[in-house]
Amino acid sequence: MSRIFTWLGIGLLTVLGKLPYPFVARFGEGLGSLLYLFPSSRRRIVQANLRASFPDKTEAEIDTLSRDSFRTVFRSFAERGIFWTGSEAQMRRWVQIDDQADLVALDGTPHILVTLHLSGVEAGAIRLTIHLRDHVGRSGASLYTAQKNTLFDGFLKHARGRFGAKMISRNDSARDILRCLKKGEALQLIADMDFGERDSEYVPFFGVQALTLTSVSRLARMTGAKVVPVYTEMLPDYQGYVLRILPAWDNYPGDSVTEDTRRMNAFFEDCIRPRVAEYYWVHKRFKNRPPGEPSIY
Repeated sequence: MSRIFTWLGIGLLTVLGKLPYPFVARFGEGLGSLLYLFPSSRRRIVQANLRASFPDKTEAEIDTLSRDSFRTVFRSFAERGIFWTGSEAQMRRWVQIDDQADLVALDGTPHILVTLHLSGVEAGAIRLTIHLRDHVGRSGASLYTAQKNTLFDGFLKHARGRFGAKMISRNDSARDILRCLKKGEALQLIADMDFGERDSEYVPFFGVQALTLTSVSRLARMTGAKVVPVYTEMLPDYQGYVLRILPAWDNYPGDSVTEDTRRMNAFFEDCIRPRVAEYYWVHKRFKNRPPGEPSIY
C-alpha cells in the first residue's frame, strides 16, 4: 500500500511539473493556508519554534508568522514538482544565479557550499548543479539524507542529480566526501538541522542552544576547503528565486570548531531575519536539549 501512495505522490509531483510556475506556487500557498486551519503536530512545532526563537513577539504575531510559514513551506513542496521533474529550461527560467564567490576561480580548490532550509533550498541546490556544469565542467556533489522509503529515495536521488551532481548519503563512507573535496569539486551541504549528538555541538540559534552539525568546520580543517555561504532568496510576484553565492569566509576555519559552528549559525540567522516565514520551522530544530532543559515541543 505504501508503494501505491508513493507512486501517487510522484505522479502528482510530475503533473505539477507540467503546470505554469505561478499557478503551482499559488496552489501550494492555498494548500498551506487550508491545512493551517486544522490543529496538527506540525502546526504546534512551527509555533513552538517561533516562540522559542522570537520570545518578544506576541501570540498574535506568532500566529501570523506560523500561518505564513505554512503557506511558504507548502508552496515549496508544490514547487518541487517543477524543480524535481521539470526541464533545464524551467530551472533556468525560475532560478537566477548571483555568483559573488566566482566559483570558476575556486575550481580545483576544495570548497564546501553551505546553506540552510529556506523555502527555495531545493530550487537553488539543483540550479547550482547546472551553474557548476556550465562554468566548471562538472556538477559537484551534494550531501543528502537517505529516505526510509526506498522507492522515494531513488526518485529523490534521480531528481536532485539529474544534471550531473553526485549524490552522497550522510550514511555513506566519509571517504566519498573526502575524495570529492580533495579532487577540488564543490560539495553542497545543508547544515541547519538537528541530526543528534554525533558530530554536533550545542551552539546558539536565535538565542536558543541548538544541537548543530560541526561537519563544515571539521571538513574544512581536514581538507583545507574554502567555505562558501549560499542561500536561495524568494523573488516577489511569483518570479521564482535567486541563488546568492556569497564570497568564501575569511579566516575559516578559525580558533575552534565551536567558534566556527557559531559563525555558521549566525550566518543562518542573518539569512532568516529578513524572511522569517520562508524558513522551514516545520522541522524540530530544537529536538534535543542540553542536560536538564525541558523539551520545547
